[in-house]
Amino acid sequence: MTYHKLVKDLELVTDVKRISYCLVVGLIFLSPNTLAQYTFALIGKTKNDSFYQQAFAGCKDFTRIQSDLTCVYDGADDYQDVRTQVLIAKEYIDKGVDGLLISTTDSKHLVSGALKYAKKKGIPVITFDSDLLKKERDYRLAYVGTNNFDFGVALGEAAKQYKKQTPQPICIQSGHYTTPNLNKRIEGVRFALSGNAKKKLDGTSGWIEYDRCPLYTLGKRDEALNQLLTILSYDNPPLFIAVAGFAQFNANYVTSLTPNKKRLSKQEVSIISADTENVQLRALGFGLSTINIGQKPYQMGKKSTELLYDYVKFKTKPKQSAYYLDFHYCNQGNATTCTSNR
Repeated sequence: MTYHKLVKDLELVTDVKRISYCLVVGLIFLSPNTLAQYTFALIGKTKNDSFYQQAFAGCKDFTRIQSDLTCVYDGADDYQDVRTQVLIAKEYIDKGVDGLLISTTDSKHLVSGALKYAKKKGIPVITFDSDLLKKERDYRLAYVGTNNFDFGVALGEAAKQYKKQTPQPICIQSGHYTTPNLNKRIEGVRFALSGNAKKKLDGTSGWIEYDRCPLYTLGKRDEALNQLLTILSYDNPPLFIAVAGFAQFNANYVTSLTPNKKRLSKQEVSIISADTENVQLRALGFGLSTINIGQKPYQMGKKSTELLYDYVKFKTKPKQSAYYLDFHYCNQGNATTCTSNR
């Protein structure tokens, strides 16, 4: 054997050992879910939202029980954008995911732009948090989340204890004007205060909506906070009812609302808000919100994943069209104990 051949043989052995070592190390650090048989995509209305991140945590926790499943998470980056949600859903359909878990921003656009395509590809869908409109529910297996009309009624009932005049002005803040779950909540608020779900409050029931309300934020946090601050700047501000967290998700909420703390404590102004994320409970504990009514996003994500997994793996259809979860009430006195967010 020549010297040069010996060197080449040794180099070959070294390369084989290096490759083998890398493969072993790679396998050691592979998550069990990396080799999963099934992949679900959970798509929120927005991605940078702790509500949908909690739903994703529920999805991931279910995968710890079922090692042949993995979850991925996505959504519009900054605000509730109808077109972006459709594009993201189509992207995952093209990638060949085994199922979609999605919170609907706009039912008509989501169905026509993505869910008809999913059905054609044989990819099942479960909606959570925000369902499809009734006429379009053939494009999902089931819905998991809050009964949004009842949730709106709860927000409206909470407002009653802060009524100070007749008619009492209110201002409702929402997200996107086509979003099914938020529109149901608005109906619920109106029903609680007037017995009529569809008609804007005109004073005949003892309650009246400001002309420029409902306010629509599109989920933009700066816009939401500015809307709230504008309403609070009025001499005789209306009761403010937010049908989702919106302004309270803004990182500047506490600083911006602190000048109104005394007015809130005297009930000169009242802020009734949906959702009880940690950032909201912190503000509530500081006396910068009046009452928050919360949902269960973690459970939404986990239950949705379970139903979809049973369908994909075992062909077991959900027994119900809708699985409603309850909600809870938080005030300044119980802000640290009323719920636990994951």
